Amino acid sequence: MDSEDKINKETGEPLLPRVNSPADIRGMSVSQLEELAGEIRELVINTVAANGGHLAPNLGAVELTMALHYVFNTPEDKLVWDVGHQAYVHKIITGRRDFFKTLRQFNGCLGFLSRDESEYDCFGAGHAGTAISAAVGMAAAAEKQGQKHKVVAVIGDGALNCGISLEGLNNVRDATRDLIIVLNDNKMSISENVGAIPSYLNRIISGRGYNRFKALAKMMLKRIPHAPEIHRKIQRLEEATKSMFLPGVFFEELGIRYIGPINGHDFSELIRTFEGIKEFHRPVLVHVITEKGHGYSPAEAAPEKYHGLAAFDLETGECRKRGSGVSFSTAFGKTMSELAAKHKDLAVITPAMSSGTGLGEFAVKHPEKFFDVGIAEEHAVIFAAGLAAGGMRPVVAMYCTFVQRALDCVLHDVCLQNLPVIFCLDRAGIVEDGPTHHGIHDLSFLRAIPNLTVMMPKDENELRSMIHFAWKMKSPVAIRYPRGSSGVEFKMSFPIENMIAGRAEILREGGNIALWGCGREAYTALKTAELLQREYNISATVVNTRFIRPFDDELLKLQAAVMPVVTIEDGQTCGGFASQVDEELINFPHKGIRHFGWGNQIVPHGAIETVREHFGFTPPLMAAEIVAWLGKSGSN
Repeated sequence: MDSEDKINKETGEPLLPRVNSPADIRGMSVSQLEELAGEIRELVINTVAANGGHLAPNLGAVELTMALHYVFNTPEDKLVWDVGHQAYVHKIITGRRDFFKTLRQFNGCLGFLSRDESEYDCFGAGHAGTAISAAVGMAAAAEKQGQKHKVVAVIGDGALNCGISLEGLNNVRDATRDLIIVLNDNKMSISENVGAIPSYLNRIISGRGYNRFKALAKMMLKRIPHAPEIHRKIQRLEEATKSMFLPGVFFEELGIRYIGPINGHDFSELIRTFEGIKEFHRPVLVHVITEKGHGYSPAEAAPEKYHGLAAFDLETGECRKRGSGVSFSTAFGKTMSELAAKHKDLAVITPAMSSGTGLGEFAVKHPEKFFDVGIAEEHAVIFAAGLAAGGMRPVVAMYCTFVQRALDCVLHDVCLQNLPVIFCLDRAGIVEDGPTHHGIHDLSFLRAIPNLTVMMPKDENELRSMIHFAWKMKSPVAIRYPRGSSGVEFKMSFPIENMIAGRAEILREGGNIALWGCGREAYTALKTAELLQREYNISATVVNTRFIRPFDDELLKLQAAVMPVVTIEDGQTCGGFASQVDEELINFPHKGIRHFGWGNQIVPHGAIETVREHFGFTPPLMAAEIVAWLGKSGSN
């Protein structure tokens, strides 16, 4: 222990307050880094407990993140993070320590990465599988412009099977000569070969001496007869020896030097390895083994539960309730179990979203009907199309923001062939995570796809009825619904409602104005109508849209001919339901149209109610806006 360590231990002064940039950790000893790691973990746990966020992946990446900033000269050297939900520590040590406490709050610290937030966030991230391709592009750009900085892509093992990641790996050898990929493997999903022999070999192959010797030997071989043949034989011997102990042959065949696996919680090993590969002038992948949730026992015991969660109690680890009632996700999972008991041909597919979409219990009860294909949305859709073509009845469950990655597959492989695939799309509308995860853009695509029926339930009971309706249709269907609960009581004993395709539901009769609500916003429309009646003596009809495609244009035109129409949707109005109404009425006489929803602006992150309040998207604010609009148009 050096003198500075002694002083720090004796005074008990924390290290974190003095860390305002990566430069502040580069002079620390290993023991200081270990102490700082503990302080960072405490900050991450306390902040996520208060605000919600991604806990387990960040706790597992503490030492790895610190070692990367310790060795590489950031921000000149570029760290490209995949997804971004493992980058909280990166934010903390790059000048955002105090700002991090506002995680996911309106105007606070974004839960993912943004080039607008910091120069250290060299590439934005929110969806999996983008880091390798982005880093390849940045490394190629640096080479073309004669720049000497390093580019490091940090990717999780779960994202490695994403098609984009594999496409990026395939392009590395042709695009760049200098790239570092760090594979953060927190589930041992690639190899269990962690032991003395791999560790010993990795020290050799990542060391300066070994690689300088290789380069010198290669130069000397060029001077003797049959040099290329001798070099090939030596290279084959090296690769054969490594393949006996190491899982990196796949990467080596792609022209990427493989180092690993190494202990992702051992500062000495991490720093030694990263220092060694800094001199490499060829693509290299470092395989790092970490433990998801490391340092917080509840997260270690249940890493999936603590991957991404709402605010929780520090003592019990239990999440705080997000409102009353069964959630849409839970209702979906229960309905899938109901279908599974009746239909042998059911198949439920999700691309690594089983817990988030409410399928955890279903996966246990009906493993033979459940397929988790990993982070591979395009494959999930085409796999479902193949199942449908083979006589099965597939249901694909994913978030709205992720179906955007597979829209061509929805069109080309499902809808053009009119295959009976049901898409259950969770997280429709804005969410706390912000722009990369808002489910507000997909509708503009989906409603333009032929053969696709698009529905939005006002509550969990209607979701159940819609799923049963979709099953009877035997054609492509997309059902979009939000996160959380409508607040309406949900019971499996409630009768399934008989629906008619393309027919809306009138929830309230009125004579002055018609309010059309999409999905859960039907209840927002009801609350707005009550305020209009009570505060302004305006009588409003309220319509639950139900079907976006086919659409109840007959009811709309009947109402629009005699009263103004207002639409309310938790989605982008441009291309969304608002555009649907505009298209229907553009050549039809009407009394005026007013839309509430999200425009073309980027909607920020934050508590949902705070964001809605800021943009005037609450019943009181909408009611006041409607009254002002009616006054200006003379329609009242």
